[in-house]
Amino acid sequence: MAAVCREARLLLHGIAVGAILMAVYDILRFLRMLIPHGSLAVGVEDFCYWIWSGFFTFLFLYRENDGALRFYMIGSIFLSMLAYDRIISRNLRKVLKMMLRCIRMKLHR
Repeated sequence: MAAVCREARLLLHGIAVGAILMAVYDILRFLRMLIPHGSLAVGVEDFCYWIWSGFFTFLFLYRENDGALRFYMIGSIFLSMLAYDRIISRNLRKVLKMMLRCIRMKLHR
């Protein structure tokens, strides 16, 4: 029974890691909305983000699972990133864009 609980905990931690990764990427997206970037800057930011996310994921796998690779954990991270993007991130971006438009309209008066 303890092994099943441990595996369930690892699955939930994998889901949380995926959500954290996408939340950090949402922060980058929000900063891009606030401060327009050129394509080079966006590319460098994305490159740094993906390097960081690789280390973050590796560190999670190493600490939680003693470095053993379990594909369901990688799958849970990927699926939670996808779900976060489709459910939370899209709606959050719409709200933030509306807020930015309102703020810019008030500033231009």
